[in-house]
Amino acid sequence: MSKDFNKKPYYITTAIAYASGKPHIGNTYEAVLADAIARYKRAEGYDVFFQTGTDEHGQKIEEKAEAAGITPKEFVDQAAGQIKNIWDLMNTSYDKFIRTTDEDHEKQVQKIFKKLYDQGDIYKGYYEGLYCTPCESFFTESQLVDGKCPDCGRDVKPAKEEAYFFRMSKYADRLIKHINDNPDFIQPVSRKNEMMNNFLLPGLQDLCVSRTTFTWGIPVSFDPKHVTYVWLDALTNYITGIGYDCDGKSTDQFAKYWPANLHLIGKDIIRFHTIYWPIFLMALDIPLPKQVFGHPWLLQGDGKMSKSKGNVLYADTLVDFFGVDAVRYFVLHEMPFENDGIISWELMIERMNSDLANILGNLVNRTISMSNKYFNGIVTNGNETDEFDEDLKKVVLEEVKKVQEKMEKLRVADAMTAIFNIFRRSNKYIDETAPWTLAKDEEKKARLETVLYNLTEAITIGASLLESFMPETSAKILTQLCTSKRELTEMNEFGLYPSGNKVTEKPEILFARMDSKEVMEKVEATLAPPVQADEAEQGEESEGIDIEAKPEILYDDFAKLQFQVGEIISCEAVPKSKKLLCSQVRIGSQMKQIVSGIKAHYSPEEMVGKRVMVVVNLKPAKLAGIMSEGMLLCAEDADGNLSLMVPEKTMPSGAEIC
Repeated sequence: MSKDFNKKPYYITTAIAYASGKPHIGNTYEAVLADAIARYKRAEGYDVFFQTGTDEHGQKIEEKAEAAGITPKEFVDQAAGQIKNIWDLMNTSYDKFIRTTDEDHEKQVQKIFKKLYDQGDIYKGYYEGLYCTPCESFFTESQLVDGKCPDCGRDVKPAKEEAYFFRMSKYADRLIKHINDNPDFIQPVSRKNEMMNNFLLPGLQDLCVSRTTFTWGIPVSFDPKHVTYVWLDALTNYITGIGYDCDGKSTDQFAKYWPANLHLIGKDIIRFHTIYWPIFLMALDIPLPKQVFGHPWLLQGDGKMSKSKGNVLYADTLVDFFGVDAVRYFVLHEMPFENDGIISWELMIERMNSDLANILGNLVNRTISMSNKYFNGIVTNGNETDEFDEDLKKVVLEEVKKVQEKMEKLRVADAMTAIFNIFRRSNKYIDETAPWTLAKDEEKKARLETVLYNLTEAITIGASLLESFMPETSAKILTQLCTSKRELTEMNEFGLYPSGNKVTEKPEILFARMDSKEVMEKVEATLAPPVQADEAEQGEESEGIDIEAKPEILYDDFAKLQFQVGEIISCEAVPKSKKLLCSQVRIGSQMKQIVSGIKAHYSPEEMVGKRVMVVVNLKPAKLAGIMSEGMLLCAEDADGNLSLMVPEKTMPSGAEIC
């Protein structure tokens, strides 16, 4: 019998990430947030199933794949792999990573569509409206904001096509009643009010659920010129991923975990999850999820992160500078419950130094070092207490309760603040008790033992609570204290650390302080490398040169070429070749391998980090047995010297050259 057989099930999902490119830190935040909740629920004793994944169909992906010269499936395979790698990098403990191109999911979507059509919930008609390709949504003129898409702010264009529609109004009153009867169904409350006042109460329009203007989607089984539109495809992943079968042969896993306890999503897609999704479920006669939580956005500066704005931060870049748990701490701690959070390099450095290096890292290091210095690492409860001890114990146990209360309400940032209050109070306790002074008096040995024991116990409790949010750091601390994680059920008592236990001899530095100026210089050099010229050419004018003219071409011939800015991620010399270098070039979300005959002019080390101009749609060819997928543009002088063509100003990888 499984050890989880008698545990209460808890099913949590993230929105599935759209596989159109690399997810930025704002997208990654959601996966980390869900992971923290999932880990905490496991610590509470729940049998947790945590599902995440990728949404892989739609017109936007079809267009991106065409531009990249690959099939849509090849495109989403690359994108899904990249998304999964980042989720793994951030130490998210998901139980299933679903892809909407999974065969079992696609079959169920077709069955669901047919069932809803057969029972009259779906009908064929024509759609005419204003369409936003990136959001894959139709809007009326009145729904636009300044003539732009109300969700992403981009341009919309008129569109008319044959389509199937879902009769939303049929279930509207039932959904309104459900929301009113279940006040926790939509959280925070502000999201609930928005859905009721802006969409449900004014009256629902029927929803377009198929498209004919592109082919990259799940075909409608009985009308294959139509493909299933994004939301009927994407939203159903929450049930297909755990074994739902439209023919009534759902798995035991589905029976166990559905209805979901929590759908964790961004506030920008709250409408689809609290109106469309519940109505689909009602039509299928399936219970509704218990709660949908629309978290706020993580913004850089004063705006939403956007690749088109060039203000995107990526998790792997931040991890390179700060480490996984530092990034987890930042995104979880800095995000308010309802309002948008702000991320910046400067703020991350500040938190690294103040919260992680000073409050936490220094506390652990000092405590272990003093135990080794004064008692050879043996931590003993001397049982000689005073008022400072009682206040420390009181604060620690109060903060434990706060963590439990805040996590019950999904106030993760507040829960983390409560944990760090334990560490703050412990640092204050060191100042109050002055162990270095006690160590000078042999008669105060028992008192010194008590102080160091209480510090070790407080850190053990704090580190155990920290496991859900910063799992690697939690494990490192507990390992150094030579103890195991304290269970939540054991945290209503202070003093369970085994007296006489020995801590590690050499404490590990958990978080090193960072010099802000040095970090920012490194950031600038890494993310925006300056354009450099050869020293001999700086400040000098050169005579122009003439070359033999080629035949004139038409603009249509030129327009066939696609030029973009690429960032050289790595470069190496091609073996047994005097001329060739092989570069891995990042172009937007894609990586291309390009072989170039510039070895005489650049070393591999010089190449790395450069932003260069690339012909990206050149037919791949083998050079010295190595596949080359593009061409780097260079200028050549009269002596045959080559210089890579680079943008005059810093431009993002993938920027179009036109």
